[in-house]
Amino acid sequence: MCTLIFTVTTDLNYDQRMQRICGSLAGHGYDVLLVGREWAASRPLTAQAYRQHRLRCWYNKGKLFYLEFNIRLFAYLLSQRAAAWCAIDLDTALPVWLRARLAGQPFVYDAHELFTEVPEVVARPAVQRLWRAVESFIVPRAALAYTVGPALAQVFEQRYGRPFSVIRNISRLEASELPPAPPAAPAGGYILYQGALNAGRGLEALLDAMPQVAGRLVVCGEGDLSAALRERAVRLGLLDSGKVDFRGYVLPAELREVTSHAAVGIMLLENQGLSYYYSLANKFFDYLHAGIPQLIVDFPEYRHLNQQYEVAEVVELTPDSITTALNGLLRDNPARYHELAQNCRRARLAFNWQHEEQQLVALYQSLWVPQTIPA
Repeated sequence: MCTLIFTVTTDLNYDQRMQRICGSLAGHGYDVLLVGREWAASRPLTAQAYRQHRLRCWYNKGKLFYLEFNIRLFAYLLSQRAAAWCAIDLDTALPVWLRARLAGQPFVYDAHELFTEVPEVVARPAVQRLWRAVESFIVPRAALAYTVGPALAQVFEQRYGRPFSVIRNISRLEASELPPAPPAAPAGGYILYQGALNAGRGLEALLDAMPQVAGRLVVCGEGDLSAALRERAVRLGLLDSGKVDFRGYVLPAELREVTSHAAVGIMLLENQGLSYYYSLANKFFDYLHAGIPQLIVDFPEYRHLNQQYEVAEVVELTPDSITTALNGLLRDNPARYHELAQNCRRARLAFNWQHEEQQLVALYQSLWVPQTIPA
């Protein structure tokens, strides 16, 4: 049985993309080990069809965290054996490449984002130069490389002149999915934002809009802006009025239940770097599979998909634009809500993990076709 080792800096309980990838490969006969990070407040690992291991660090952020995690990761990988080694993003890539190199085995690079162009990196030119150097070293040396969407794949191909495959982060189509859409937003349904509370997610404008919106907002996730966003909500009177509910971290199974009862999803990003501009986030598909319309910004991937199926309202990142769109869906235009919800149900037949899974398995099978592993 071929062993595949994947590495991330996330808490494995909440990484839905890796749960899908590792679960699918394990289901096709691979022995899969996913290595991630453990925080002091991490919950016990949820049971999966593959093996899991978390590394505990003294440092939790910044340069010292990355240095410590990479050292601990390399030391752990030295004790492991695998047929292929896969790094998720640049922050785990160097020790994984070195371990694969020492073993003379394939190194795989899975880019969940354009790491050198995320807002936290773009804002610091010296840090960006460092990560660009890592990227220019790593990407050409991967025996197999793939990312989350066609636009990001094209960026990598233009930079490095090598093919990048696409495995989109799409929900699995379940046989018991929602019945036909109701004629209007479901009674008691709420606005839902799921994901990291980080810079560039449009959350400040969303909170500023909420006093004028005919509905309440549920926020699932945490991040660098957790405290600042809660303080903003307090200043706007949104917590006392019950207009906003911060749920914190929510496990994937629980999150699917929360999403299924929502009325509208939020998928807003600011153009703070190419990674966001060319992104194709899993929440876009999570909302679509739940059969709920969403708000999106006019970025290439979302525009392209929305032109195909019209599942969302396109807004500008201003409180007025967000307010108008939300009130239209929740109160003023039930026919429009019904139209978008029905389109979601049609679109999920074309966009689902079952389709992506076939491409994923084919990619990993190609690793053992006779090839030359880059030096």
